[in-house]
Amino acid sequence: MVHFFFSLKTVRKGWREMSARKAQKEKIVKQRFSRQLMYKQRYLLLMSLPFVIWLIVFKYIPLWGWTMAFQEVKPKNLSKHIWERPFVGLENFIKAFDDRMFNQTLINTIGLSILGIAVGTVMAILFALMLNEIRFVRFKKVTQTISYLPHFVSWVVIASIAKMVLNDGGMLDTLFHTKLGLMSTNSPLFWLTVVLINTWKEVGWDAIVYLSAMAGIDQGLYEAAKVDGANRLQRIWHITLPGIKPTIVVLLIMGIGGALNVGMERQMLLSNGIVQDHAMVLSWFAYVRGIGNSNYGLGTAIGMFQSLVGIILLFLANKVAGWLGESKLI
Repeated sequence: MVHFFFSLKTVRKGWREMSARKAQKEKIVKQRFSRQLMYKQRYLLLMSLPFVIWLIVFKYIPLWGWTMAFQEVKPKNLSKHIWERPFVGLENFIKAFDDRMFNQTLINTIGLSILGIAVGTVMAILFALMLNEIRFVRFKKVTQTISYLPHFVSWVVIASIAKMVLNDGGMLDTLFHTKLGLMSTNSPLFWLTVVLINTWKEVGWDAIVYLSAMAGIDQGLYEAAKVDGANRLQRIWHITLPGIKPTIVVLLIMGIGGALNVGMERQMLLSNGIVQDHAMVLSWFAYVRGIGNSNYGLGTAIGMFQSLVGIILLFLANKVAGWLGESKLI
């Protein structure tokens, strides 16, 4: 019995030593592979270095400014050192959450984001599928070029055109002899108007990514489907859409992560006094309550809340994609 105990102890010790040697060997191989890979891609790494420096300088270092969210930062003490400003703890967050406009602003932001992601994604995919099926190459290139030109047009110009077309007494009202008032309806219908304008502006640009993904699909699959008698719609459903599915998932994850980062520029330019309640989003709310009221701590608290919720949504969307067996961003 004693001999058996010592034999078992020796076997366990041998297994532990063998596992440790194996782990050490794998670690050395990984390190060697990483160094070789880094050396092979040294030029690509050097090309990416300026972007990394820009990211650190303009995205990570400014995070130090989040300390203002826990301080009373107003023009009277703005010139003081950071440690000389009075700390107020979570008071700025409480003021933001208790504000009468906060709940409606949060609803507006979420509503616009969900509509924007849904409508924008579907329209970009449909437009990319349409372009991908066009066999007249010159017409395809001209159409694609025209479609993404609005992306480079300022929102000031887009908003001016939209107001001339959709406002009371605008072009649509004149053509149909009615009063639609799409730009002056104080209801969630204003969200749909904004989303449709934004989709028209960005659909061509967003379709570029999906077109690139479609270009990477093996053309032999289409030939085999043709031989099997599949029509065009069946080839799109069973080959093209599954082929770009990883791209769709990654872009959706990124879109959900930025759900609360709805830009205030288009809201400010497209809105008016009538639709103010359904036009204000968190970024605009932070600007009005923070810079507009000279309470920089409150504005920073709202922006910090917006960023933290976005990070949480990003990781949740990424986790759900992993559970569903889809491509993950991280």
